[in-house]
Amino acid sequence: MATAHSKRIARLMISPSVLLLFAWMIIPLAMTVYFSFLHYNLLMPGMHEWIGFTNYEYFLTDPAFFAAMKNTLLLVGGVLVITTVGGVALATLLNMPLWGQGILRILFIAPFFIMPTVSALVWKNMFMNPVNGLFAHIAKFLGLAPFDFLAQAPLLSIIIIVAWMWLPFATLILLTALQSLDQEQLEAAEMDGAGAVKRFIHVVLPHIMRAITVVILIQTIFLLSIFAEILVTTNGGPGYASTNLTYLVYVQSLLQFDVGGGSAGGIIAVILANIVAIFLMRMIGKNLEA
Repeated sequence: MATAHSKRIARLMISPSVLLLFAWMIIPLAMTVYFSFLHYNLLMPGMHEWIGFTNYEYFLTDPAFFAAMKNTLLLVGGVLVITTVGGVALATLLNMPLWGQGILRILFIAPFFIMPTVSALVWKNMFMNPVNGLFAHIAKFLGLAPFDFLAQAPLLSIIIIVAWMWLPFATLILLTALQSLDQEQLEAAEMDGAGAVKRFIHVVLPHIMRAITVVILIQTIFLLSIFAEILVTTNGGPGYASTNLTYLVYVQSLLQFDVGGGSAGGIIAVILANIVAIFLMRMIGKNLEA
């Protein structure tokens, strides 16, 4: 009885927080779904017309949608490849006994705590600027013509900026997984004649595979909604060369004042993000059962 009473009290105490969180998510989502079925333009705030699935049809047949979808996949995939491979390499390096190891770990992790807007501005003005950027000065020193990253390779530039920010996160998770590896397994493999590469492939990599899966899941969820880096650096251009789904929804809603079309795009983006999240969660579940 005491246990059942305690559970009821616990549920009663956490219910306000649960209801607040539920309302915080459901109310905006419900309003977005409602607006997606309306012809609602901010330039004509008093005119709301129910048009059904027209906004969805327009958004899904717009050539900009396919360009944004492709850019979203390339952005997520490119960042995941860089951060996963680079994270494994850096975690392996930081796991070795090095002089100043603590300082090195802090320096490697520091970029993750920089705000996306600040990070994008630093890369745009201090590194990728074709006139005064660091890369331009290096090119001039080598006798080469400076390369305008944001104009000639906008999507690649954003991938580099975002990967630089998320690489410390992947490194930290994978370093934690490496530190939990039993050294006796490595010593036994070494005694059996396995070289460094074989020890890494057959001992280290299977041990950190779950951590790699978690890194991919968490990063994918956040990378699908990348926005600030695009807004600060390229504004989605040139044309739609660096526009992803999130930025396309922003353009539709706030630059073209089409709240209905932007809401439909937002719902489509949420559905796609949930499909990806469910797929990755099942993949994690299979890895945990293995």
